[in-house]
Amino acid sequence: MRRSNSAISSGLPPSSKPSRRKRQILKNVLTLYWKTIYFFWDHWQRIWVLTFWIAAMSGLFTWKFIQYKNRTDFKIMGYCVCTAKGAAETLKLNMSLILLPVCRNFMTWLRSTFLGSIMPFNDNINFHKVIAVGIALGTIMHAGSHLGCDFPRIATADHKLFIDTIARDFGNKQPSVMDIILTLEVMSGIIMVVFMCFAYLLASHWFRRNTVKLPWPFHRLTGFNAFWYSHHIFLLVYAILVVHSIYLFLAHGWSQKTTWMYLMAPVLLYMGERLLRVFRAQQYKVNTVKAAIYPGDVLALCMTKPPGFQYESGMYIFLQCPAISPFEWHPFSITSAPGDRHLTVHIRASGDWTMEIKRVFKEALEYSEKKYDVKENEHDPRFPKLCIDGPYGAPAQDYKKYEVLLLIGVGIGATPFISVMKDVLNHIRLEELNSVDLSNNSITSSKSNDSPLHSSCASPVPLISMASPRRSRRKNRPPAQVYFYWITREQRSFEWFRGVMNEVAETDQRAVIEMHNYLTSVYEEGDARSALITLVQALHRARSGVDILSGTRVRTHFARPNWHRVFSRIVEAHPGARIGVFYCGPSVLAKELDRLSSHFSQSSSSKLEFHKENF
Repeated sequence: MRRSNSAISSGLPPSSKPSRRKRQILKNVLTLYWKTIYFFWDHWQRIWVLTFWIAAMSGLFTWKFIQYKNRTDFKIMGYCVCTAKGAAETLKLNMSLILLPVCRNFMTWLRSTFLGSIMPFNDNINFHKVIAVGIALGTIMHAGSHLGCDFPRIATADHKLFIDTIARDFGNKQPSVMDIILTLEVMSGIIMVVFMCFAYLLASHWFRRNTVKLPWPFHRLTGFNAFWYSHHIFLLVYAILVVHSIYLFLAHGWSQKTTWMYLMAPVLLYMGERLLRVFRAQQYKVNTVKAAIYPGDVLALCMTKPPGFQYESGMYIFLQCPAISPFEWHPFSITSAPGDRHLTVHIRASGDWTMEIKRVFKEALEYSEKKYDVKENEHDPRFPKLCIDGPYGAPAQDYKKYEVLLLIGVGIGATPFISVMKDVLNHIRLEELNSVDLSNNSITSSKSNDSPLHSSCASPVPLISMASPRRSRRKNRPPAQVYFYWITREQRSFEWFRGVMNEVAETDQRAVIEMHNYLTSVYEEGDARSALITLVQALHRARSGVDILSGTRVRTHFARPNWHRVFSRIVEAHPGARIGVFYCGPSVLAKELDRLSSHFSQSSSSKLEFHKENF
């Protein structure tokens, strides 16, 4: 932009050079222009989807509005009926679309098609919320126009005009407002609105996150369980919507009652998703091989893989414990790699269900007597039975699209990236094995470590069975460089993934994976208040090669990272590279990381693409 300004100014004759104020205006215009270009470049997928959705709603509203303006009903109700019917048409569209983003199997499959490159599937829940806002606005327009305008006009209309126009819809008898409200058509609509308001309220951030403290017995109306169960009220809403669409005023014949046309395909797809979950609950009953409880209320589970269960690093599964609840399913990121023998998850106990499952497994671990020895893939009788559903797509599974990765996890938000690092490590082993001797069928696992879960659950399967040398060269090569930043407040949190970090440090001789641990409860390095612990840390690391804080070979830094410096260092080290920035944690830091990704994409030759995991 500075070069452009200089060229424009130098190209003008001395007498016609713009003044300082004009140059500033021109500079601001150029700045706004480039910001707009970069904004569209970064968000073009979201923009075209939202534009198409808004255009579809506008087209349906306008078409229905004009249609009713040319009917005899317009003589009595005027533009009120046009507005109500136009809003109703958008409601039909949105009530069908809102089901698609929560059809997780369908979304996961679409990710693997060509649509994965042109549609923002990572924003499926956000799009679900946007459609919910559209439904709320359409409901207000539809119900408000009918109750506040249409029905009073019908009740007070000229009797002769009423007989000549819409009398047939009311049994040739002019009704009062109350007569209209008490009909099946209107009462079904009112019941739907009441149910939707209740579900919307409990789905709000204050109720879902349990930030509102209600007195007994209303305290059960807050929390995730209240949100989950209240959302199933929409099953009744859809049933009532079908009834409401059959008994319509002013519409005659199946061709005019088009609600079923909008709903048929999405409802069948959603019902298929639910039936598939029931089927998987019967088929995917996993055996819990090992369990461990780490400091910070984290439960680590090691389970057998069901037959035919295939997944990619970064994906997540839904977990059910019938001993706690036969209906509740909760999502957790997979922390094992696709090449590992077993399936592992790490669960942070922060809600009712997670606290309960931690309690159940804690009691099981305290019961040390075992009547008989348990083989590797058999179920330990101490542990409750578990069912899984999935796997489902997540932003982190796209990590193979990038040459360089920047993985940032806060607290338990590191879980999806542990699987990614394990997968990259398995590919490093495979490449080393192929370069040394292709005739070997296996590679010895790395040294044992402190993690009680690592010894039997993190060992990879024979690597030749994972991929052939030809195939690994042709498809989905791992990133050339991985930067992992883990930020946590408690020192004991480093025990969660101590085994993985030690394994990476010992096995990755080429330093493909660069790991950084940050402990935010200690003052930043250079501060006098942290000088003593810094000295002890340096001495212990120099003597034993192990960090005294994390208990791993990865050095622990203090305070929070300087993200501008981190991004600048990575961009300078990889000019012109396509860098994937993946983040899992609270939304506060996500805004800063997104801003920095956009800033360095504009100011450097590298292209940084930001992905946020729903946390």
